[in-house]
Amino acid sequence: MIRAVVLDIGETLVRDDRYWASWADWLQVPRHTVSALVGAVVAQGRDHADALRLISPGIDVGASYAARDAAGRGEHLDESDLYPDVRPALGELQARGLRVVVAGNQTVRAGELLRGLDLPADLVATSGDWGVAKPDPEFFHRVQRAAEAEEDEIVYVGDHPANDILPARAAGLHTAHLRRGPWGHFWADDPTVLDAADWSVDSLTQLVAAVTAVAA
Repeated sequence: MIRAVVLDIGETLVRDDRYWASWADWLQVPRHTVSALVGAVVAQGRDHADALRLISPGIDVGASYAARDAAGRGEHLDESDLYPDVRPALGELQARGLRVVVAGNQTVRAGELLRGLDLPADLVATSGDWGVAKPDPEFFHRVQRAAEAEEDEIVYVGDHPANDILPARAAGLHTAHLRRGPWGHFWADDPTVLDAADWSVDSLTQLVAAVTAVAA
């Protein structure tokens, strides 16, 4: 029986458009340049920060992030950054009696901003809050504790094979691969991902239908 659903953040709940646009503006390059390079590193299976390093070799991403914040150009999230199915889907999961947790690789500040949106979730946490990031197995141990359920009673939902689906499966969780965003679309038909995912869905609406059928 499924008792808890845990969801990734970037390109699962929140569009990354603003994130990459803000980096393009900070580095003073066209936004489509950053988008194209993000696509390139996705196709190569590389870390998304490599797109920034291709633009600015030797960039210290952490230091640049701090400089942006000091200049008043740091992280920002509001309702417009959420995918339209987020609130209804999370609300429906809660209404069906499932515990809903949001947990992904994001900063402490992103966690604060997400909690400020008052999502229909029982807990919102980030890797910055926990001090450990995906795909580290300890992150998924934290997920299990946050879900307040046994591993085989939890579904982890995400778009990224290496950060979400494969390590969540290795931790004993059920998995749902969301075909959304560059990672979700590019790896949608990969045999390894299809084998590791209990469900492949195009939206959180589809996820609700699939998970609640099993939970019932």
